[in-house]
Amino acid sequence: MKPLKAWWSAASAVAAVLVLGLGAGCGPKAPSEAAASGRPRVALIMKSLANEFFLTMENGARAHQKAHAAEYELLANGIKDELDIARQIDLVEQMIAQKVSAIVIAPADSKALVAVCKKALDGGIVVVNIDNKFDEAVLAEKAVRLPFVGPDNRKGARRVGEHLAGRLQTGDKVAIIEGPPNAFNGVQRRLGFADAIQAAGLKLASSQSGYWETDKANQVAAAILTEHPDLKAFLCANDSMALGAVAALRAAGKSGQVLVVGYDNISAVQALLKEGKVLATADQHADQIAVYGIEHALDLLRTRSAPADRETPVDLVTAEGSAQ
Repeated sequence: MKPLKAWWSAASAVAAVLVLGLGAGCGPKAPSEAAASGRPRVALIMKSLANEFFLTMENGARAHQKAHAAEYELLANGIKDELDIARQIDLVEQMIAQKVSAIVIAPADSKALVAVCKKALDGGIVVVNIDNKFDEAVLAEKAVRLPFVGPDNRKGARRVGEHLAGRLQTGDKVAIIEGPPNAFNGVQRRLGFADAIQAAGLKLASSQSGYWETDKANQVAAAILTEHPDLKAFLCANDSMALGAVAALRAAGKSGQVLVVGYDNISAVQALLKEGKVLATADQHADQIAVYGIEHALDLLRTRSAPADRETPVDLVTAEGSAQ
């Protein structure tokens, strides 16, 4: 992974070039009152803080702000669970009312949060989308351009799926435990897993949503194991759901008989990798995703340039360590 400073310098240069090719009305409006009066205030709005991934994201953002305290203030918040969409909308409304300079958001829903983020943008607030990409059709419908800073989830999931396929035989049955159907990153991970499954000639026995939650994934995995006793692997769209699948296997007396892969590289799964209970996961560097988004927001505040997407790193992680 490239150093942040070097990576960001290159990204800023690309943004300067892209601004010439974008139509009028796409860039941020005039600075908010907070940005004009002193240090800009950046609001980080995350998904469920019950998920270790987002706690790691918050910790990374706070460490960055502490190291750059003279440059900006940070307001960080999240929701109680992955499906608390109304609360996340309310958090954005609160930040609009407080006239923050920028909002960096990991939306719980790729469609439902677009309207309120457009409201923020229209109010002169810079908005940067991280982690879970907004729905392109809804963005087009609302005539709004919001930059996305995050990894290529489909590519990352395919790498995890390919690693799993190397341990299986053609025709082996596997199942996908998906994220929510309204989450772009969940959809992309499902597609990446499906790409690897098809390329390896595996048989997809079932694909169902665990809605990012351990308990829901546990129930889904248990039902799939009952319906498909010859199942060889679970491909889970995040590590919280991988934990649920591992628990279902333990309850069914099938630990070690069915492989499990995940996505996120949370600490609980790192331990299971070493124990051989999870084969692989993907590290999208939770501690840095918000930092990339914050850096992009600060750059937009400084330059008033047009927004442009930024792809961030995602690495395959196995018991042997991280593979770039």
